[in-house]
Amino acid sequence: MIPLSLLIMSLLLSCGGAILCLLLKHREGDIRLGGSGVGIAAALAGLGAGLTAIGAGQPAVLDAAGPYPFAHFVLRLDPLAGLMIAVISLLSLVAWIYGFAYVREYAGRGVGAMGFFMNAFIASMMLVVAADNAFWFLIFFEMMSLASYFLVIFDQDDEAVGAGFLYFLVAHGGSVLIMAAFFLMANQAGSFDFAAFRAHPLPAPLDSVAFLLAFAGFGAKAGMIPLHIWLPRAHPAAPSHASALMSGVMIKIGVFGIVKVGIDLLGASAGPAMLGWGLLVLAFGAVSSVLGVVYALAEHDIKKLLAYHSVENIGIILLGVGTGMIGMALHQPVLAVLGLMAGLYHLLNHAVFKGLLFLGAGSTIFRMHTKDMEEMGGLARSMPWTALSFLVGALAISAIPPLNGFVSEWYTYQALFAAALDGTPLVKFAAPIAAVMLALTGALAVMCFVKAYGIMFAGAPRSRHAEEAREAPAAMVAGMAVLAVACVALGLLAPLVAPVMGRIAAATIGTAPVTLAVGTTLLPGDAQQATLSTPLIAILLIAMAFLPIALKAAFAAKRGGDRKVAAPWAAGYLPDHHMPASAGSFAQPIRMFFAPLYTMRRAIAGRWTGIALGFERVVTLARRTEPLADRSVIAPIAGAVDASGKWLQVIQAGDFRIYCLYIVAALIALLALAV
Repeated sequence: MIPLSLLIMSLLLSCGGAILCLLLKHREGDIRLGGSGVGIAAALAGLGAGLTAIGAGQPAVLDAAGPYPFAHFVLRLDPLAGLMIAVISLLSLVAWIYGFAYVREYAGRGVGAMGFFMNAFIASMMLVVAADNAFWFLIFFEMMSLASYFLVIFDQDDEAVGAGFLYFLVAHGGSVLIMAAFFLMANQAGSFDFAAFRAHPLPAPLDSVAFLLAFAGFGAKAGMIPLHIWLPRAHPAAPSHASALMSGVMIKIGVFGIVKVGIDLLGASAGPAMLGWGLLVLAFGAVSSVLGVVYALAEHDIKKLLAYHSVENIGIILLGVGTGMIGMALHQPVLAVLGLMAGLYHLLNHAVFKGLLFLGAGSTIFRMHTKDMEEMGGLARSMPWTALSFLVGALAISAIPPLNGFVSEWYTYQALFAAALDGTPLVKFAAPIAAVMLALTGALAVMCFVKAYGIMFAGAPRSRHAEEAREAPAAMVAGMAVLAVACVALGLLAPLVAPVMGRIAAATIGTAPVTLAVGTTLLPGDAQQATLSTPLIAILLIAMAFLPIALKAAFAAKRGGDRKVAAPWAAGYLPDHHMPASAGSFAQPIRMFFAPLYTMRRAIAGRWTGIALGFERVVTLARRTEPLADRSVIAPIAGAVDASGKWLQVIQAGDFRIYCLYIVAALIALLALAV
């Protein structure tokens, strides 16, 4: 019960931190110190809960009578939930360290409210992955969506409010689909407990209906294409340390939900339908990975670029999950474990390097006061630690060895190769296509981050803010350094990490673990069609890094006397700061090649804009229309309504955000009543 005790401690600390932030709302200095301290303590307790749950032999279960007889309050910490809680806690730990200095940017704008919603957001994510009852799962899922909504609209400008409204619609549309899937399973099981769902599986074809509903609902939360429309707007709008949590861990709740329903709750009895589910997940993963990075290449807003890369990496994770489901359908436990392990490993890795990149972007915005990369340039000289941290994250997301992104993508390739060799004809057709799309994704990701790093940190400053920039505060640098070290460690220590991830995958599937590493060598399952030595790769890369330095030193003495310093040749023109490559010119060839995809994106965005404008016109018309009925009949009713309305104006201010706040308060009251 140690994992549950630590989890409850973490939740209590988060609740205490939320209350503390509200009580100290007029003392922002105390909020930064006290709120960050309590948040760090809660994150450490959550990290301990997750790690002990991963290492425990049996799931830890807390079953308590709730306020409703139809819904027991059940928490279950199995290895999969432990992994998710550990990832949430790691990112929240870094976010609290980083936020100690970062929230100065929001001085006088409600730092106390930000701290409250950050604590509520983190606690609700932990409760979602630990909940083992459909009713409480949906309650906590709603809390998570609402808390993150308030973080998205925190800036209160038109873009933030619009992004928040779109996110609110998509999140709650997804919640309805998930609710429908759970109702189908509860009707069959006679209970809302997940244990009953496992014991009383749905018959065909209802199991496929439930999976498709859950896949669409959780896919909307994960941001997979075409349900990603909210993500490139919501993540850039939130404060940067909240963006790191949203992109690093919140969208992984969507992946967790797909695995939970498709493998844990329905997988044991799915039968032939599992093959179709796996191919569906594989297809959405392949499309999301390619389109995500293609759309990222066209962006000049650094946070929007990173948001589209979250769509890409969700696609890569789904490639692994889909391959694992195919392995289950084909009764190939090695393929099943290898595929799911690759997806879960990339889930962890993406949380680390994407959190690092969002924090690095936040540091540059903190000094530059703009998200436009075209206004940056030359920041590596004035912000060296931020530049180094961002470079590590860029190399990791580009799958450059020996960093963590390379290892999980290597396992994904091996899973796809194994499926192509030993699958059915349809699988043998689909798996190589998915592998090719993954390779294309990797190449475009490298190009995208060459552009991002080069435009932001290399070259000459492109604006006055870039010329005057200085390094981010120490707390922000420390937060980035933790994640940069984690990127290196999760890559170099892959022979230690991979077997742990394999055991999590095997426990989730319900099969025996497979061999994924021997000594310092990585193996793609028991079938050793390929091996990888991470220390050898590290040594070779370090040697390659020092090779240019050695060559320069060897030829420096010989060239020293002949060297001349002069302005660069610019085709007969005087060089100026407009001549270096810009973000737009760098991506222009890609924009031309993929022009139909960008046209499709603009058309879809136009449709959503039209829907929003149409909704506004309907509301305006309804307000202006006079009643056509007899006023002598309506007047007394209107007078009574008006009189009662005056009494309710204290709580009914007509502000949509206030109504959402009432929902949050009701959910917290329900949680307190349950505890």
